[in-house]
Amino acid sequence: MVTIAPDQALNILHLEDSLADHDLAARTLRRSGLLLHITRVDSLTEFQHLTDSQPFDVILADYRLPGFTALDAWAHVAQKPHHPPFILLSGAIGEAAAVDAMRLGIADYLLKEDMSRLPHVVARALEVHEARRAHDLAVAELGASQRRLAELTEHLQSSIEQERASIAREIHDDIGGALTAVRFDVAWIGRHSVDAEMQAHAASAAEMLQHAIGASQRIMMNLRPPILEQGLVAAVQWLAAGFERRTGVPARVHASSDTLHTPPDIQLVAYRTAQEALTNISKHAECSRVEIDLSDKEDVLTLEVSDNGRGMDLEQARDKPKAFGLKGLQERARTVGGWLDISSRRGHGTSVILSVPLTSPALPTDTGDVQ
Repeated sequence: MVTIAPDQALNILHLEDSLADHDLAARTLRRSGLLLHITRVDSLTEFQHLTDSQPFDVILADYRLPGFTALDAWAHVAQKPHHPPFILLSGAIGEAAAVDAMRLGIADYLLKEDMSRLPHVVARALEVHEARRAHDLAVAELGASQRRLAELTEHLQSSIEQERASIAREIHDDIGGALTAVRFDVAWIGRHSVDAEMQAHAASAAEMLQHAIGASQRIMMNLRPPILEQGLVAAVQWLAAGFERRTGVPARVHASSDTLHTPPDIQLVAYRTAQEALTNISKHAECSRVEIDLSDKEDVLTLEVSDNGRGMDLEQARDKPKAFGLKGLQERARTVGGWLDISSRRGHGTSVILSVPLTSPALPTDTGDVQ
């Protein structure tokens, strides 16, 4: 049986027009060993005043009272965010009416002829109420935790983009400039040397330097995509062309128009989504074709990257401890008010779909000077 701690004093409000029934309820509760303070009211106005002015642990209510019913009282209490359990204690209510009342949110009901069960009903209602309160608190804490996680993710993504931009500038200004200067010097040495062996070494060094310059430019482009200045369509086409060149797999881009008018932060999220999706395809898909669709119809930016490869088990991919790529894309989408859908079947390829509303305000994302 559900019990109440013996030192738990309850403040009970009893909506009852019969003083005899009120006294019987109070004696029954006290005989069970409960510490309580019980207040009787018999008018709706007084009931509303008391419930507005002080807290109660439990409300007991007769169903029919002069000029109103317990449902009128419940309608007033139910508006309060942290109302106590509301129990019908009546001799004038049918089971169907009691069930309907409980569907409205009333905690329980008890016939007056079963008054001996009142302590048990009160204890059970309090237990359920406490369980609900704990559940609501846990849900609120989970929501707050998720909001903090989203804010941290947004901050991390912004910091990553800023760091990428900083590294790209250093590669361009320092490493790229130094490599180019050394290449000119090596070429000068080769041109002015009369020793055939030295000329051969100079030519080899110049070739290696040119390779290093090309590598630094590719790294810089991946870190800080200046191609986005030409628009999202051009940037995705550049990604597809690079993917096709590296893998030999045809990658076709289809766009609803040559120019998609999207804010810079959304452009960057779409670009990174396409980049990560193509990286995953090159590593895992084993496909022979890639299709990329871009659209801004109905004020929603949609990016879909699909392949005809081997597909994957989405449940396993989600549960994989270090599957940060897809999780990162989902968090990126949330930072601009969008969402990411992934569909896949073994042997039938995979589709990664990013959707971002363009009309509703997106969450602000500081992307530094990475455009």
